[in-house]
Amino acid sequence: MLARLACLAALLLPAAALAQATGGEPKACVPNGAPPTQEYERESQTKEWPQEAQRFRGDVPNVARQGDRLRLAIDGGKVVELQDCPYGDTAYQYLYERFDDPGRSYVVRTPAYEDFSYTLVMKRTGRLFNVYGAPVWASDKSRFLSVACSLLPERGTLSIHKPSDDGLAVEAEIALPCAMESCSARWDFHSWISVSCTPRDETGKKGTEFVVLRGNDGKWNRFGR
Repeated sequence: MLARLACLAALLLPAAALAQATGGEPKACVPNGAPPTQEYERESQTKEWPQEAQRFRGDVPNVARQGDRLRLAIDGGKVVELQDCPYGDTAYQYLYERFDDPGRSYVVRTPAYEDFSYTLVMKRTGRLFNVYGAPVWASDKSRFLSVACSLLPERGTLSIHKPSDDGLAVEAEIALPCAMESCSARWDFHSWISVSCTPRDETGKKGTEFVVLRGNDGKWNRFGR
């Protein structure tokens, strides 16, 4: 009974706002470990880069690729260059997805060795921010959510992000049961998020469902199972 009450209390606690991130600079590739595989070369040249070229066709000349380097134009006539680093167990790659109008940022898919994320490149400053799910904006474009839900690496978090000055504040992080379920989230209103999870191995079993609401005090709270 005490454990049940403690669990209920945890669900009703407001999600505390986290510190604002200021972003990072593009990192240099340091060749180490195993050399690039033939699969990387083949997949990049015959599949990934041709498909990417179709995605940024409408954004030329702001977006361009030169071999393993993705070049993104930012304000002030400058260019941010993101270089693939396909070496060993520290390998990662940059693949352009789209320009995100509400956030004035480039969304870059960033697969890595046993990992996956998105890199947001701010057009005004060129600063880089890392998120583990594609940005999904609220209807009023004031903030976006991202969902990190994977087994390898083990992640299970709904994050709510808000642009702030030249940075990106994480207003809340809500735990998701991703060890056993696959979860998704959607905005039902700019202060209301619905979360739905499906069991990974029991298709007939009902999954976890709950909502996350933003109170008048600006804090996000989880309600439901």
